[in-house]
Amino acid sequence: MERPRARERVLLWAALALPALGADRLGLNEPRPVWQEGAGLGVLAVAVAVSRRHPLVAFALTAALNLTAAPALFSVSYGPALGAFALLLGLRAARIRPAALVLAAVAGAGWARIALIGVDPVPEFVVLMATLLFGCVFPWLGGRYWRQGRELAEAGWNRAARLEDERRGAEERARLRERARIAQDMHDSLGHELSLIALRAGALQVAADLPEQHRAAAADLRAAAADATDRLHRIIGVLREDDEPAPLTPAGESVEQLVTRAAESGLPVRWEPTGATPAITPGGVTERILYQVVREALTNAARHAPGAPVTVTAAEDAEDADGTTVTITNGRPTQEGSSSSGGSGGSGGSGLAGLRAAVSALGGDFEAGPHQDGFRVRAHVPAQPAPPTTRPAAPSAPFTRARRRVVLALAGAACAGVVLIGAGFGWYAYTKTHAVLAPTAYVKLRIGASAEEVARVLPQRSVSDPPTDRAPRPPRGTHCRYYRASGELLVSVDHFRLCFDDEGRLVAKDVVPGAGPSGEGREEYREFAG
Repeated sequence: MERPRARERVLLWAALALPALGADRLGLNEPRPVWQEGAGLGVLAVAVAVSRRHPLVAFALTAALNLTAAPALFSVSYGPALGAFALLLGLRAARIRPAALVLAAVAGAGWARIALIGVDPVPEFVVLMATLLFGCVFPWLGGRYWRQGRELAEAGWNRAARLEDERRGAEERARLRERARIAQDMHDSLGHELSLIALRAGALQVAADLPEQHRAAAADLRAAAADATDRLHRIIGVLREDDEPAPLTPAGESVEQLVTRAAESGLPVRWEPTGATPAITPGGVTERILYQVVREALTNAARHAPGAPVTVTAAEDAEDADGTTVTITNGRPTQEGSSSSGGSGGSGGSGLAGLRAAVSALGGDFEAGPHQDGFRVRAHVPAQPAPPTTRPAAPSAPFTRARRRVVLALAGAACAGVVLIGAGFGWYAYTKTHAVLAPTAYVKLRIGASAEEVARVLPQRSVSDPPTDRAPRPPRGTHCRYYRASGELLVSVDHFRLCFDDEGRLVAKDVVPGAGPSGEGREEYREFAG
């Protein structure tokens, strides 16, 4: 692992050292001593060595190297290294504040150097800010965007794995719910039928014309049916989750038919519809819930309050037809063998709890408890069941918000860069066009003219970056000013050099040819150069 990393460091150093060596050889920089080149390569080597663990130190070293080579931070030799380490800083450093402080420190150091040793502060300041923006800030933001993209991809894979686990868990829960649904169906259907069998056996037990041995057999049958119901409840309870609502399995008959069949089995129950009575046949969600409520209440009344009169009422709301209400009321038990008041124990307790959850899930109301001398169950289900509660949407991922902030920062920096470059070019155009001395005015200037005479024809500004390398040696004891012979921009033009003595008299004037082809009119003013 260490050897590939060492190879990567060597390759990175070689790539960054190539511009530093090639710029001097190609003449893109002023010639430098060999020791300066070696020192620069050594600093780059140290920056590469510490860039993985300390990217901030590597960027600071490279920025200091660029400031040493050029006060405006722009250096052909070390500019690529500055951008590369700014990119690595954004990619490898998680915190923003230290990087921002170092960038501000680099800008402050550049301003100080320009103020102290700068030749023309305004253009150099523009170059510094443009280099800082496009050579440091943009690569740093690009590195942060790259880093956040990798983190977002990793978070995406983790989320996919988590969703896969959740899917498996959902499948397992669905399987358990289906098992609970089947268990509840078995409990409700078989429990209801066993309760009716026990009820019929109880009726035989108290029959006056039944022989004693048959009466004992009926009593045993009734006890066996009750025990079977209790065992069924315990067995099914193992399969059914406590927090699962009652299933909505259709029973295949209406509530009125259910009450009639219970009455035929010997349960003292009567059907007393009130108002606008619906035909509650288990077809929809509401009807199936109401059917379950009536069946569970009748089963509990038969088990826990034998012989007690039971009344079942059902009606739609008369005012706004907002739903259906069923009420099952039983009185005091009149036969022996009751374990409690209806619905308070055994299966009745868990069954009613499941029904309460199912009715509440539809937005209805459910009541079950003692009423006068007996027990009452009341359920109201609205005509339009409430939609299932949806899980609130998860907030945006932090990585998505981070990427949005980086994109906005890049857009803001790009806009600032365009404004800065536009302002810099405007200043460049202003300084160049206001330092133009017309060839006709240059021709009229005479050697020995006083400062007042010369000032009448000179432009507002002189050239701040004169072509001294192409100009002849100035006369001893004079100071010279340079003026452009043309207002053309972005091309090399001829320059006029005017040299003055200590008293301000013009002692020499020269034409400094441009690096490219000469403009028109050179011969006209060149004959007056001396």
